Amino acid sequence: MDTTLSSAQSPDILKLLAHDVRWKILSLLARSDYRVQELVRFLEQPQNLVSYHLRRLHNHGIVTERRSTADGRDIYYSLNPEKLQALYFNSAGALHPALGQAQISSEEQITTFPHKPVRILFLCTSNSARSQMAEGLLRHLSKGQIEAFSAGSNPGSLHPYAVQVMASMGIDISWQRAKHFDEFRGQSFDHIITVCDRVREICPTFPGNPEPDHIHWSLPDPSLIDGSVEEKYALFELIAQQLRTRIRYLLILLEHEPLSVH
Repeated sequence: MDTTLSSAQSPDILKLLAHDVRWKILSLLARSDYRVQELVRFLEQPQNLVSYHLRRLHNHGIVTERRSTADGRDIYYSLNPEKLQALYFNSAGALHPALGQAQISSEEQITTFPHKPVRILFLCTSNSARSQMAEGLLRHLSKGQIEAFSAGSNPGSLHPYAVQVMASMGIDISWQRAKHFDEFRGQSFDHIITVCDRVREICPTFPGNPEPDHIHWSLPDPSLIDGSVEEKYALFELIAQQLRTRIRYLLILLEHEPLSVH
C-alpha cells in the first residue's frame, strides 16, 4: 500500500472553516439570517472585511444570499447547512472512508427535549402560507412536544396551496386560521421566528423575548409569484422543503442548547 504523504493536502473546506472571522459568521448564520451591516455590528469588524469573508463562503455555496423584500437595497445572508454538511463529510472521507458517514438526524430520531416546554411563534405578513406551513411542520416534526403558533401583521386567509403541500407531506393544517399578532400580545414565547422580511421590521416585542433574540428566516412569499398554476404550486413546495430543512436543524439546536445570537 502506498503511504506516501507528499501529495496529501488538507481539503479547501477545512481551510475555509479554520478562519476565525468566517467561523464566527457561520456561527451567527446557524441561528438566523442577517444583513451584512448586522454581521458587522455583531463581529465588530470593518464592513469590507466581513463582505470579503461572506464572498468566500458564498463562492463555496455554504452561504446563500437573497435580496430583501422589505428594502431591495438590503441582502440577507443564510447558511446552507446541507451543503456545509456534505463538504465537511466529503473532506473527512478523504482522510478515511469511515469518517465520511454523516449521522443524519431525522424527525424519527428527535424524541425528547430536556428543557422546559418550548413555545415558538412564527410571524409573516399575511399569515397565509410561510408561517402557517412552519407552524404545522414544527408541530409535526417535534411530535407535538413544542407549542407552535403563527400570526401576521396583516392577516388574510389560509392559502389552499399551503394546505395541499402540507397534506402531501402527511401534515394537516386545514384547521389552522390566519391571526393578527396582536392576539398574542402579553404572551411569552421562547423564540420568535420571522419568515418575512417586511414583518421583521415591525416585529413586536413579547415578554421574555427581547428583540436581539429574534430569529429571522428570509423567505419569499410563494403566494405573490407571477406564473402558471404549476409554477406557483412548485414554489410552495420549494418553500415547504426549505422550512422543513430549517426546522429540522432548529430542533437539533433546541435539543442541545438555548438559542442565542452570541
